[in-house]
Amino acid sequence: MPERSERRKGKWKRWFIALLSFNIFIVIVLLALIFWPVSSADYPEQTNEQTDDSSEFIVRTTKENLNELVNAYIDQVLNDTNHHYRIELGEDVHLIGELPVFSSTVPLSVHLEPFVQENGDIILEQKSISIGLLELPNQKIMEYIDKYLPMPEWVTVNPEDEAIYVAVTDMELKSNFQVAVEHIDLEANNLAFKFRVPYQTLGIE
Repeated sequence: MPERSERRKGKWKRWFIALLSFNIFIVIVLLALIFWPVSSADYPEQTNEQTDDSSEFIVRTTKENLNELVNAYIDQVLNDTNHHYRIELGEDVHLIGELPVFSSTVPLSVHLEPFVQENGDIILEQKSISIGLLELPNQKIMEYIDKYLPMPEWVTVNPEDEAIYVAVTDMELKSNFQVAVEHIDLEANNLAFKFRVPYQTLGIE
């Protein structure tokens, strides 16, 4: 009996040490993820140069119409992927989605303020951000967004600046039209876009 008791104590001791070691490993991994240096991204070079003859048109719309268009485009980008996120245009730009954490996912919520650039692009500056119940630095969450959420090539996530650069002027449209943002006022529901139509597209030399 004493030998069996000693073996049982030894077995429980090994299990306790293994469990303690595993917990310490998890804590170290989480701390490394939280405090690992945040990467920075370079924004596309802004240019207003026009190299061909064209005409410009200003098109005004509502945030409801734009919201439908943006999410239809996002659905196309996310096609054949396991990722999910959407945009809701209200008083600001609200990005709602999920981020993978270990073998599960956690809800993501980001509120962004849009600022129109001189060349017609947009910078979305982060107002608030959360990822489930996890307490992570804002820059680290932005880094996860950049890493795990599929984005169009003309969208750049910059974790260091806690912002997203939307290079609208780099969008490639099948119509060969070129688009730029003229004005955005979400609270007043006043959105305007500038479309440039090259004459060559219409067969005009």
